[in-house]
Amino acid sequence: MFTGLIQSVGKIHSFKRQGNAAQLQITSSLVDADLQLGESIAVNGACLTLTALDGNNFSVDVSPETMNCTTLGTLRPDQLVNLERALTLSDRLGGHLVSGHIDCIATVRRRYQDQNSIRFEFGVPREVMRYLVEKGSVAIDGISLTVNRVESDMFSVAVIPHSLEMTTLKSCREGAQVNIETDLLGRYVERLLQGGKNTQNGQKVDFDFLAKNGFL
Repeated sequence: MFTGLIQSVGKIHSFKRQGNAAQLQITSSLVDADLQLGESIAVNGACLTLTALDGNNFSVDVSPETMNCTTLGTLRPDQLVNLERALTLSDRLGGHLVSGHIDCIATVRRRYQDQNSIRFEFGVPREVMRYLVEKGSVAIDGISLTVNRVESDMFSVAVIPHSLEMTTLKSCREGAQVNIETDLLGRYVERLLQGGKNTQNGQKVDFDFLAKNGFL
């Protein structure tokens, strides 16, 4: 589990294809921290497992499923990536709960100055739009941001200068593709509400509880 607060921007040192999978070697200042083999790390929002440490570099394996569902397969040496280590129980939850499981790939339709921020508009598959709500949370390449506007097949966010400077959004231009993870709470609520029953055990959903706690 992650927060969507980027801890470091790393650089792809090498990209080795292994059939439909791949291995990434990434140069990052995080190596100076207490990185441990086997720990989870989010690379552009995708949760991966650290498999090797070598000097200033660490390695992660990318499965065929992750290659198909994210932009990681398009990475090249020297390209920058957003990095975040997994959340610990003592951390502040400054962003929102991010699982590192990518829902879809979005395309930057527009990027423009909007007073003191840069506004991005993203085109998203329609089947994912139901999980995006105005003032809700979204992770874009692993960055926790607030949704400003939602339409039938697009949404927009406003990025302040600090977030722009500290992440790969600084170099993200119109036409670029990014990884999108919607707020996982919405998916859990949808699952509960399907057919008015909990599909796991057949028990009725407590609609009064959901309404009282702001889910309905």
